[in-house]
Amino acid sequence: MSLVKRTNRLPFPFDEFLTTDWLGGIAETNKINRNVPAVNIRETDSGFTLDLAAPGLVKENFNIELDNDVLTISSQVSSEKEDNSDNKYTRKEFSYSTFKRTFTVPETVNGNEIEASYNSGILSITLPKKEEAKVPPKRLIDIA
Repeated sequence: MSLVKRTNRLPFPFDEFLTTDWLGGIAETNKINRNVPAVNIRETDSGFTLDLAAPGLVKENFNIELDNDVLTISSQVSSEKEDNSDNKYTRKEFSYSTFKRTFTVPETVNGNEIEASYNSGILSITLPKKEEAKVPPKRLIDIA
């Protein structure tokens, strides 16, 4: 069983139809919707590893929640820059970045032992399997 991506968006054909600028080009909303971090999901015998590419953030920017077998990873970053010059001119620049990714976690995952780490722009979440869901190792059977 594997992790299943959940989304609050319309299916892809409708998304493209509704966000296309019919006078030429791509509508601005289409560019915004595509601005979510890429995710790699690996399954091993002992569990799953979810790697999310989010460079330029710090671990305090992330919010990871598990609620009813739904894993939600979100981030909201805002920064403000103020420049005061001698010309009595004040300029403020705001920057906001936000994303939200949601995944359905299989029943085989032990939700109490999920761990996360952030290193070199990659958020890694380890989702260990329950003992009964792990694949037993091969064993040799002697012939009597």
